[in-house]
Amino acid sequence: MSVIADPLWLSAVFLVTLRIGPLFVMAPVFGSSNIPVRLRIFLVLAFAAALVSATGTASVAPLASAGALMAAAASELVIGVALVFGVFAAFGAFLFGGRMLDIQIGFGVANVFDPITRSQGPLLGTALNLLAVVVFFALDGHHQLVRGVADSLTRFPPGRTLTDLAPAAVVAQFGLVFAYGLMIVSPAVIALLLLDVGMTIAARTMPQMNLFVVAMPLKVVVGVLMLGLSMQYLAPAMRRIFDSIDLYWQRLLP
Repeated sequence: MSVIADPLWLSAVFLVTLRIGPLFVMAPVFGSSNIPVRLRIFLVLAFAAALVSATGTASVAPLASAGALMAAAASELVIGVALVFGVFAAFGAFLFGGRMLDIQIGFGVANVFDPITRSQGPLLGTALNLLAVVVFFALDGHHQLVRGVADSLTRFPPGRTLTDLAPAAVVAQFGLVFAYGLMIVSPAVIALLLLDVGMTIAARTMPQMNLFVVAMPLKVVVGVLMLGLSMQYLAPAMRRIFDSIDLYWQRLLP
């Protein structure tokens, strides 16, 4: 039995692999360090082959010369990193919001070990990030990512130059990290701000009170309580954050 490999199809699979590779290596959802490297490589190659066969990307793969293919490969790698930045920014909003709340409550001096990234992270930020991963899969966000990758191959096929990208989308997505991070923890932050104002007034009217001893445990109770009470209203905010990934990809690849 003879196997005939189409050079166009192989080159297209190679280019698509470079585009989706960062998603499986760097993204918080799929880039878990617990997944074996060989299994991760096999999944990327199989996914790339399926996308090329399903979207018909092989017809646009550049084969004029080896130099043109290497230039296209470098472009696809940059595009893949730019795409995965959108996923990083979405989950970074949870880390930023948790870090901001940690500082307000007083947990900023403590870090926990994140088993996914194998690094130290903020206490509430890590908890919110793990919750975001669970909600992401519950809302079929992984299916949305697959559809987004397939749509990017249709709208921005391999071989196009990097000058066709929209760098303004990267800057806008970076700004959303702070806006969405504050949106997630805004009830607890506002409650802690009001508590600080009240404690300041109490310290001025009752100077004999030990403000440090009273304020620290009270801020922990109020912050954690408000965060727990606001959890039931976080679903629309999380969906909006995850939808921003697809919107970012559409702006990035016009």
